[in-house]
Amino acid sequence: MGLPKDPFKYRSKHVCRTDPVLDGSNCSGPDVECTAGENGRAVNWYRSLKALDAYSFFAGPTCIYDEKPVDVLEQIAADIQRQFESLPVNAGSVVAQPSPHTLRGAETNFYADAAEQQFDVTMFGQKVHVVATPAQYTWTYGDGTVLGPQPSMGGPLPQERWGEKTRTSHAYATTGDFQIVLTTSFQGTYSVNSGPPLPIPGQGQFSAPPQTISVWRSITRNYADDCNQNPQGQGCPGVPSVP
Repeated sequence: MGLPKDPFKYRSKHVCRTDPVLDGSNCSGPDVECTAGENGRAVNWYRSLKALDAYSFFAGPTCIYDEKPVDVLEQIAADIQRQFESLPVNAGSVVAQPSPHTLRGAETNFYADAAEQQFDVTMFGQKVHVVATPAQYTWTYGDGTVLGPQPSMGGPLPQERWGEKTRTSHAYATTGDFQIVLTTSFQGTYSVNSGPPLPIPGQGQFSAPPQTISVWRSITRNYADDCNQNPQGQGCPGVPSVP
């Protein structure tokens, strides 16, 4: 589930009118210097609910580098989801307790190590800053069991509590090696030329490299020998076990 769609529409006005054909902005001081690209101009941003046509000041001044900045913003808004999904977002890593071995039938605690990330890209000649924040997690445990997507990334347990059931733990019914895959869904915001942050409509999904965990079985045996009296007794250190 993505972020809500932005209910606002946006409009820019030049901070200082130097050409009467540009728009109705009034000079309120010197223009902000915009030298990071061609056709740089300082603008203030105004917004209105899409259902209305009542604009009020939102943010500014920021720089725009195009003859038609509003058209460029519309192009970026239409393409930002595809750009977001193509970013090298790190999905995080899988941590298992215990690891790399666990026991059949016991709860193995898994949790994700994922963090917010920031990227700077260029779209249609404009500088776009993207913030990606982890929002949901899907766990594929390798034995056909899948948990999620759900909001919990899990968390570490102290060693004396290993084996407890947690919101992201899993108990394997069979022995063997299993590949655990974490898929993290990120929600994002973007800002154009240091302008106001706007929500990216959908989420981007990114998978961490698989992690292998080996599931073993446990065997319990009772022995009557006292190793102090009989060091060669069954179960004593260095004595081979009888199958």
